[in-house]
Amino acid sequence: MVYKNVYHHFYQYNPDGVAWSPNIVWAHSTSTDLVNWTPHDEALYPSEPFDINGCWSGSATILPGEKPAMFYTGINSQTEQVQNLAFPKNLSDPFLREWIKIPQNPLMMPTQANQIIVDSFRDPTTAWLGSDNRWRLVIGSRKNQTGLAILYTSEDFLNWTMASHPFHSAKENGMWECPDFFPVSKSTPIGLDTSTNGADVKHVLKISLFDIAKEYYTIGTYNLDKDVYIPDQGSVESDSGLRFDYGKFYASKSFFDSVKNRRILWGWSNESSSAEDDIKKGWSGLQTIPRTILLDKSGKQLVQWPIEELEKLRTEHVKLPSSLIKGGSLHEVLGVATTQADVEVTFEISNFEKAEVLDQSWTDPQILCSNKDASVDGSLGPFGLLVLASEGLQEYTAVFYRIYKSHNNKYVVLMCSDQSRSSLNENNDKTTYGAFVNVDPVHEKLSLRSLIDHSIVESFGGEGKVCITARVYPTLVVDGDTRLYAFNYGRESVEISGSAWSMETAMINRSREEEYDRTEESW
Repeated sequence: MVYKNVYHHFYQYNPDGVAWSPNIVWAHSTSTDLVNWTPHDEALYPSEPFDINGCWSGSATILPGEKPAMFYTGINSQTEQVQNLAFPKNLSDPFLREWIKIPQNPLMMPTQANQIIVDSFRDPTTAWLGSDNRWRLVIGSRKNQTGLAILYTSEDFLNWTMASHPFHSAKENGMWECPDFFPVSKSTPIGLDTSTNGADVKHVLKISLFDIAKEYYTIGTYNLDKDVYIPDQGSVESDSGLRFDYGKFYASKSFFDSVKNRRILWGWSNESSSAEDDIKKGWSGLQTIPRTILLDKSGKQLVQWPIEELEKLRTEHVKLPSSLIKGGSLHEVLGVATTQADVEVTFEISNFEKAEVLDQSWTDPQILCSNKDASVDGSLGPFGLLVLASEGLQEYTAVFYRIYKSHNNKYVVLMCSDQSRSSLNENNDKTTYGAFVNVDPVHEKLSLRSLIDHSIVESFGGEGKVCITARVYPTLVVDGDTRLYAFNYGRESVEISGSAWSMETAMINRSREEEYDRTEESW
């Protein structure tokens, strides 16, 4: 959230180990630019009967008068999941370093009457205010294998009533956790406050599926009179639906940035390394780069892009002049520090006649990317980037496109993030990810932006229509001796142009004094 021009990040943290623990706390960091972050003491930690076994996820709401309120899931002394409310102790403190849990907690809890499953009731959303001056929020749950978004309403933000019907549900989804509900503008490229509604507004409901650790979003209509959310036709919570990110990305949360009138999305990227390796390195899990999020001009999906503030970390710049990359060739990008880099390239195809035909059974893009990884040649592709590559290419992560012709003579664009050769360490999960990108390569250039930061590669295809995050752990480039390549392993030539930048290290959870010590002394 943002308060008095200071951005606040509250996140699940285990102070006693590198792995998740039930008695989790809310850590707290602040920033003035969403790039450099300063840590504070824990904001919420188990201390009362209503959260003694853990302070789990929740959301912030800015009440009238610019008063922040925090709803969170507590695990009570009976190990039930209940919803609690906390307020800042001192509103004049822009860093909001102390929080007070109200004595009325818990405000929402499972009972025999409401038939909520005690261990499947968590993660309250940011609340929104309707035109009837009633507050509403949604909590993730399930009934058997039906995923549920349970709606609660309140007139005073303290006394909450469960609706008699689900806000939305879907069969065979299992537990819905970390729900997020927000409006998007149909006509203007700005973010909207969570309470905004009207004729020029669509709504988005994102849910995280606990059983399969994937999350999906739908675009639809919020019917305030009936207090239900209705997805547009074809918008579903399954693999045939839409995802914020098709890679290592989960438990995401958005907020409205009132300073710059934008909606910002953050996601959690957990490790692909072994638990033993996590213990050795002393940490696990990180947040992805904050992204702005807007409704695409088609109205059928969202588009995401790294926040503009990230560009202040750019240093050495290398321009990639327009050039033709012949089939089977590899071009090294020199002049940037490739373990921390920002790369933007565009590809243009002039001859589509020899495009391979897309088999109608190839409906799962992740399986298709796995079967046709970067080493498998084709006609139009694979072409893209090899990042975090060792000198002899024993290790590399490939982010690339392939273009197929569909049965209706239109062209289909496949985007892949191939981790199969990312590391010689066999203990890592090297799953390959993929998605189809809704672009017309005949009339549009194919864009690709990859943010590279040691063990994470975030890639944005089709100007943010598809995002894929990968976690990789190369063993041969740990001292920074990495390579960056543009490649075309397809048989047809591809024209490429773009830019690459080295990226400075942001100040992450270190005080100014610690940062100064770090620059003065080697570790």
